[in-house]
Amino acid sequence: MILNADLIEHIDMTPDTIVTLTSGQKYTVLESADEVVNKVIVFRQKLLSQDPARLTAPREHSSESESRSR
Repeated sequence: MILNADLIEHIDMTPDTIVTLTSGQKYTVLESADEVVNKVIVFRQKLLSQDPARLTAPREHSSESESRSR
């Protein structure tokens, strides 16, 4: 599951890490609070990057699509 970083209201650190969204929904996640924050920061840095291709994984070219383009 992927959480929308814009909807994170707060993160509680009990023995478990609990992410609370603005809707009130709570999710227990495996990552620590620091890891969640770092992942949000990296994601937003990618959004602001000068190279928008960094947001997507490289596409694999199949031999079928290559044969059609010839």
